[in-house]
Amino acid sequence: MRHPLPLLPLLLTLAAASTAGAAEPPALFSQQQLTPETALVAARAALAHCRQAGHQVAVAVVDRSGLVQVLLRDRFAGAHTLDIAPRKAWTAASFRISTASLAAETQAGKPMSGIRQSAQVMAIGGGQVIEAAGAVVGAIGVSGAPGGEADDACALAGVKAVTELIELHD
Repeated sequence: MRHPLPLLPLLLTLAAASTAGAAEPPALFSQQQLTPETALVAARAALAHCRQAGHQVAVAVVDRSGLVQVLLRDRFAGAHTLDIAPRKAWTAASFRISTASLAAETQAGKPMSGIRQSAQVMAIGGGQVIEAAGAVVGAIGVSGAPGGEADDACALAGVKAVTELIELHD
């Protein structure tokens, strides 16, 4: 009976040779982030759009990870808006789609309906992704206008206000 140990050096050599040609992934990566100043531009534009339409709202802008960078509340916006706006922004950043789109995809009976059970998720209109060079760099959430469509219109005004700024720095 032959002993398997003579095969061990051969197996180790083959294993080393098979990984030698494989490229190692980089140890670090870079990503684009909104500056607080840019986040504030988006929030102010969304707030102004809502004011012009006669709505008192709260606006939150989050970074790509969903962490709040800016939170503004108009003087007569409801107390609940300070909780809802950041959750809408977090949801958009986390799922990388608008909260209105997420709402449509997570209706009862749909395969992804269970997502709504997460405590942080806000599957209603008013959250929009902010992108630069095809990558999510943040998101904006608006709460307090009468309905998700009105919240969305204000959020989109915030995105539009920074689109040119962030495209210039891609």
